[in-house]
Amino acid sequence: MEDQYQSEWTRSMSGKEQVRVVKRMLTFTKPFLRLFVPSIILALVLSAINMVLPRIIQIFIDNYLNTGNTVFSIFIYFALLYFGVVCLKAIIWFFQYFLYLEAAVKTSQHIRLSLYKKVQQLGMRYFDKTPAGSIVSRVTNDTETLIEFWFVFLSVLTGVSGVIAGFIAMWLINPTLTMYVMLFLPILLVIVWYYQKFSSRVYRRMREKLSQLNTKLNESISGMSIVQQFRQEKRLEQEFEEINDDYLQTKYAMIKTNSLLLAPVINLLVALNTALVLYFFGKLSLDTMINVGIIYAFITYVQTFFQPMINMMDFLSVFQDGLVASSRILKIMDHQEVAPQQYTDAAEEIIEGKIEFRNVSFAYDDDHYVLRNISFVANPGETIALVGHTGSGKSSIINVMMRFYEFYEGEILIDDKDIRAYPMEELRRKMGLVLQDAFMFYGDIKSNIRLLDESITDEQIRQAAEFVQADKFINTLPDKYDAKVIERGASYSSGQRQLISFARTIVTDPKILVLDEATANIDTETESLIQEGLARMRKGRTTLAIAHRLSTIRDANLILVLDKGEIVERGSHDELIESGGLYYDMYRLQQNQE
Repeated sequence: MEDQYQSEWTRSMSGKEQVRVVKRMLTFTKPFLRLFVPSIILALVLSAINMVLPRIIQIFIDNYLNTGNTVFSIFIYFALLYFGVVCLKAIIWFFQYFLYLEAAVKTSQHIRLSLYKKVQQLGMRYFDKTPAGSIVSRVTNDTETLIEFWFVFLSVLTGVSGVIAGFIAMWLINPTLTMYVMLFLPILLVIVWYYQKFSSRVYRRMREKLSQLNTKLNESISGMSIVQQFRQEKRLEQEFEEINDDYLQTKYAMIKTNSLLLAPVINLLVALNTALVLYFFGKLSLDTMINVGIIYAFITYVQTFFQPMINMMDFLSVFQDGLVASSRILKIMDHQEVAPQQYTDAAEEIIEGKIEFRNVSFAYDDDHYVLRNISFVANPGETIALVGHTGSGKSSIINVMMRFYEFYEGEILIDDKDIRAYPMEELRRKMGLVLQDAFMFYGDIKSNIRLLDESITDEQIRQAAEFVQADKFINTLPDKYDAKVIERGASYSSGQRQLISFARTIVTDPKILVLDEATANIDTETESLIQEGLARMRKGRTTLAIAHRLSTIRDANLILVLDKGEIVERGSHDELIESGGLYYDMYRLQQNQE
């Protein structure tokens, strides 16, 4: 892993790679060109105004102040003229900055939404391999970095126009001295090239360390109960401190690079050029009269010539940070591990709810098969139970049938039609899933049952809750269906959360019911309600149930016993007990434990 890290995150981004990333990111600005274009035009106007202001002072000094022809009205005239131009500059500057910042924020928001949409479309394999904190870092930190990243392009545009305007203004005053000033330009370009080469590596490391920080923080918060239970606080603090220190070291490297190669170097070049101008005009004044206004204007134009470069150099750090953030965002955007896809012309509807597996084999990593030649039929209204030891493949059958993972061998049929022939919306609407751990969203009970489906009425929510016996505890709450649900439903018992999950599933009236060990983590207080709710839910629906407690599936029409990804036994409860095989051993072991 260390070698992979070194190759991926410590190398510098090539110029070709940087250009490719910039081109891709600029496509996100198209919806907001109506804001970007006026702002850029105003920025160009500001460059022109910056050239006018020194000229006003020069004319006043050389034509009036030095000649002694100044009267009070002239003072007033030039003062008002200069003040008026400065006020105009301030107004233009305000609108230019406001429009560009608005465009930058909206573009970054657009990218964040696009990235989040892409994350929603990624297949489960991606989330199996990628830490949640890393994804959070890309959706939050990396997209936020892009707000300043867009200002790099404004800085470059205004910088180039400022440099051109400054060059023209200096050339009109003294072409010879202008060429001397231009000799410092190659030095600046070499500094820019070296900074680009070195800083991209530093910023890539810094971004990766920040991602690792988010990953560790997310893991610690999510597993806080386990951390405290096993007194792992010190260990996690130490691990977090190590990652935080690594991140600090990359920040130090960035600070050192910026401190050496950015403003200090440019200011040194400006100082050298100012000294050169004073020396040139001082030497020239020994032979001829030099107007003070000319010297003032030229020095101002020298500063104007280099100031945009100072701004551009300052933004180089932002540019490198934005490039790395952009490349990380595009890496997710380009990821091919999308959720399983249906046929392009998928338009079938689930009517009966018959399920059939035909020789289905499946592997999470394309090498190690967890399902081998799975075949069975669940007729409409029947209950099929899946039992077996941990790792036998029970949940994998659910995963491929729910289209969480793509399978490549065999067939899965619903109502005798390929499962890919049904739109994903139809599968999600007609297949209800109840997991072992009922996940609750922050909000209230009503919103956790409805899940933002506005077509579901409050009356349907109440009927669903009554159907699964969840109303018995909901009606005891002060706010009933408006009772608050905190993160993950921590204020409710596991049984109560499961009952809400049952209501969430049954409110859509699915044809197929999938139960993934739905009774595994239930407290005894609500166990009878759970069992009664399950019995009601299964009635009239095709049910595929993973069973932890074998006593709960005695009435199943068919029980499939899995071992190492294969169906090793099948039959009813009585048939399997009579055969005295693996199911019999498992059932007897549970009976002895009880």
